[in-house]
Amino acid sequence: MRKMMLLLGLALSLSCFSQNRQGYQNPVIPGFHPDPSICRAGDDFYLVNSSFQYFPGVPLFHSKDLINWEQIGHCLTRPSQLPLHDAGPWGGIYAPTIRYNSGTFYMITTNVSDKGNFLVHTTDPRGEWSEPVWLKQGGIDPSLYFEDGKCYLVSNPGVGIYLCEINPKTGEQLNESKRIWNGTGGRHPEGPHIYKKDGWYYLLISEGGTEYGHKVTIARSRDIDGPYEENPANPILTHINKNAQNSPIQGTGHADLIQAPDGSWWMVCLAFRPQSGNHHLLGRETFLAPVRWDKNAWPVVNGDGTIALQMDVPTLPQYPLAPKPARTDFKNGKLGPEWVHIRNYHPENYTFASGNLRLKATPVNLNNGKGSPTFAGRRQEHIDFTATTSMQLKKAASGDEAGLTVYMFESSHYDLLVKQLADGKQAVVLRYQLNELTHTEKEVILPQGKVQLRVKGSNEIYSFEYATNGKDFKELGRMNTRYISTETAGGFTGIMLGLYAVSGSQTSKAYADFEYFDYEGNSSQS
Repeated sequence: MRKMMLLLGLALSLSCFSQNRQGYQNPVIPGFHPDPSICRAGDDFYLVNSSFQYFPGVPLFHSKDLINWEQIGHCLTRPSQLPLHDAGPWGGIYAPTIRYNSGTFYMITTNVSDKGNFLVHTTDPRGEWSEPVWLKQGGIDPSLYFEDGKCYLVSNPGVGIYLCEINPKTGEQLNESKRIWNGTGGRHPEGPHIYKKDGWYYLLISEGGTEYGHKVTIARSRDIDGPYEENPANPILTHINKNAQNSPIQGTGHADLIQAPDGSWWMVCLAFRPQSGNHHLLGRETFLAPVRWDKNAWPVVNGDGTIALQMDVPTLPQYPLAPKPARTDFKNGKLGPEWVHIRNYHPENYTFASGNLRLKATPVNLNNGKGSPTFAGRRQEHIDFTATTSMQLKKAASGDEAGLTVYMFESSHYDLLVKQLADGKQAVVLRYQLNELTHTEKEVILPQGKVQLRVKGSNEIYSFEYATNGKDFKELGRMNTRYISTETAGGFTGIMLGLYAVSGSQTSKAYADFEYFDYEGNSSQS
């Protein structure tokens, strides 16, 4: 009996050990989720990302293990918190920081299309956040550090990182801003965060621009206001060097550090996955790396300052989430937190009827850099994926349309749509918008009734298909992915897969009913 108990104990010990050595796959939050920032409250981790011109703003995630993340909402859910003023792919909300202090969560960020830096706060991150508390110190990428009842703000007005003390509830600046570090000489020193360990204040920043030359550097001081000495081994994270030149991950940077309850340290950062040569379309995504941080020493990221898609490292005990269903059927009468709109949307144009998502057609089209088209989109999360919807355009007049768009931003998107013709018939149309160029690839007359629209993505190609019976899909055309990549189109965002409706006139009564939206991605390949 004793021998059996010993064997059972050994088995349980090995099981626990195995549970802590599972490894994980990067990115931990795929698709357009840049500029991650993280905090911990007890055993719970919370993470936020930039959102630029999309509403609601600042997606908010929760995890128990740093690997499996569930989106629980957004921090900015009201127009009073997030006026977007015709924000484009370089506008809106820049890098947020989330922090937890004495029972309150704080999220601080920059709205470059409005009044600059502000923070919001809450005691319940799953609920509503406060109205904006506006801040005097400018620049972008603001961050907070709490210590001994004081709150410090760092950001980058001008060239360099500046520090001041603030009242986080009122926004009052309590002393003059002081420049504390210029970085190591890389361009665009930004993304500052302060931590304290072993009596040292550590200042983590990003340099090099959020492209292939991105890198993370660090400095430290015995006093929070400096002087800061830089790590002689900087950068602590980058893929610009020879050891990562062939990595499927590039542009690593904009990081934040967190200590887990077991004492281990981890870094979240952004990076992108190139495809079709040196192009990327999914935007900058959220990656995770272990950090070795010895006493009185500098942090070392994953041994050599690089990260991989498959991370074979010890982890916290993992709490896998239920797999996401491929189908969104709209029968519950609401959109999940993964769905967003372009700028400040008009709720009256989005209703649910007979189990469908009903989009009212309006004259604001997808090429318009102002206003908000009737559009509901979610992020493309995989290089290889299939997205399908079933829809019907109703009460339409000539020039009205609705469909499925592969949307980078207003001047770069591929649209698969149903269009009302002047003779009363409807056609399925494949159209490309490439900056100043608009091209209709193909147009096919449809029978009356529902039509299914499908887009398939791969490393180099988007292919576009339609069906009228739900199964026999016909290809309308295919287009190279690179023409709407970040490198070609520009901007700071990633591809959204959107459902939309546009009218040809102010008097149109048209609307589109979308029955479902299916999304299936191939994680093993992308």
